[in-house]
Amino acid sequence: MLKIVQIFNNNAALVDLDNHRQGVAKGRGITFQKKRGSMISPEKVEKLFVLETETSRENLYTLLKNIPIDVVTTTYEIIDVAQQQYHLKVLDYIYITLSDHIFGAYKRYIDGTYEDSMVPDFHTQYPTEYAVARQALQIIATNLGVHFPDSEAKNIALHFINATGEADSEQKFNKKTETTIDNVVRRVLKRHGIFRSTSNSNYYDRFMIHLQYLVSRLQQTNVEATTIVPQVTNELKQNYPRSHEIASEIFNEIKQNLYPGMSDDERLYFIIHIQRLIEESPVDKQLTRKKP
Repeated sequence: MLKIVQIFNNNAALVDLDNHRQGVAKGRGITFQKKRGSMISPEKVEKLFVLETETSRENLYTLLKNIPIDVVTTTYEIIDVAQQQYHLKVLDYIYITLSDHIFGAYKRYIDGTYEDSMVPDFHTQYPTEYAVARQALQIIATNLGVHFPDSEAKNIALHFINATGEADSEQKFNKKTETTIDNVVRRVLKRHGIFRSTSNSNYYDRFMIHLQYLVSRLQQTNVEATTIVPQVTNELKQNYPRSHEIASEIFNEIKQNLYPGMSDDERLYFIIHIQRLIEESPVDKQLTRKKP
């Protein structure tokens, strides 16, 4: 039997497992008329997502502050498929970034502002990540009732590409370096007239989340191994020259002063985040409207 620690809704709960571990149990009506401390029969649990570490538990509580539990459990299911069926190794921060992305895309889809992905196609270089992403679209459709276009798979695949690595039992953050990187980025963005605003706050905050986990990723992966082909970056440079310029300033400063071995792949991630910021910034929207 599984002991309920916290009830999220009628279909999901945090439960105690063996060896002082916890997990998120999901199943139709498993918490109906139950309370904290009640028992759930394992036979009624359709999905169980084990929280192996303190970091994973902290990630869950962070997510639940701003993201509905149905989106969170959908994300956990997608990552579980990636790990169990496709044997992908990913760092824990993907739970944060992918949940945030799916929720943002879901809201834009519902309110009619969703736009096709601007991410280049990497399926030749990353067939496994794209296979996961295509299955993720099916899981999202089943769990959340939203049918994203096939191009959304590129966004989801990028999250898995970005988070590839062998996670330690507990993630350790170098707060001093993290703060330094954050200051570098804010300074460069300010120099180019990009500030956090009501219209771009979602993308601005997502960029900051990316930076928060950048240090952890650089410390735990082979950062010198560039895996995204140069043609992709060149394509982004041609299509988004201003974003490429800003991203290159950030990339070069971090590489020269903090992480000399940082892969050129990071420049691509910066470009994508910055382009989204530019598209949502008030000044840039005005400039866009003035174009003939």
